Amino acid sequence: MIEILASIERDAGRSSIIHGIDARVKLIVSIAVIVAAVAYPYTSSVYWLGMLFGGIFVFLWAASRLSPLTYLKRFAMVLPFGFFLIFFQIFFENPHYESFSPLFVLPLGITVYAESVEFASILMVKFLICISFVILLSSTTPIYDLLRGARRLGLPSIMVLSLGMMIRYLYVFAGMYDRVCAALATRNFHPLDTNLPYGYRIRMLGYTMGMFFIRGYEQGERTYACMRCRGYGADSYDSLPPKPLTNSERHALIFSVVFVVAGTLGCWVLTA
Repeated sequence: MIEILASIERDAGRSSIIHGIDARVKLIVSIAVIVAAVAYPYTSSVYWLGMLFGGIFVFLWAASRLSPLTYLKRFAMVLPFGFFLIFFQIFFENPHYESFSPLFVLPLGITVYAESVEFASILMVKFLICISFVILLSSTTPIYDLLRGARRLGLPSIMVLSLGMMIRYLYVFAGMYDRVCAALATRNFHPLDTNLPYGYRIRMLGYTMGMFFIRGYEQGERTYACMRCRGYGADSYDSLPPKPLTNSERHALIFSVVFVVAGTLGCWVLTA
């Protein structure tokens, strides 16, 4: 787990054209793409939007000089969370359609409709666009640069501080998780080991989860005391020095936002 977190930060610290762009520019462009994808009407023309934004993503990912395998690994990590929600859409009559054409009938009277499959594919395109740009943003921008950029864009200082503390101690929790897993492995315990009684496995997992909760609570108390001693507070990020964008970054931001808006409207108008 901690290796995955470290690999993301390691990739974010590399050098390329995309890595060198100010975090505020990348944050605004990513949000613009996500808002455009989510707000786009649920019609089949979203496939054209997916190809447009997909081409932009491929160009930006190639410019970042990161491996395509890196993207595939990170996409595979988040795919199950969205895939199951999208997959089950094919079994329901979506209110976006007035009539439905059955494709086939499964046992227990479950009917799969062509319109439901189309709706699921539209959701999949939107999901691909949003997750891809989130992966690009996190893989090319160090997390604390993102937080400072968000603060300069107006995010309240208390939220930036809370997110910063959460991210900082996410690595602590990941290390703790790895040590606990190693301790259980050295004791020949595995939650899926069918040679062990089911009740025993559930009880041990309960003990482990309780231990994580207690350690997390204690770590939070220690962290709060330490940060207060170091002068941290709700206004810790209020003293960030101003950092104006360069002319090239300003031009890139304007061009990117205009291109996203124009591309979205163009896909809608030309396919209406």
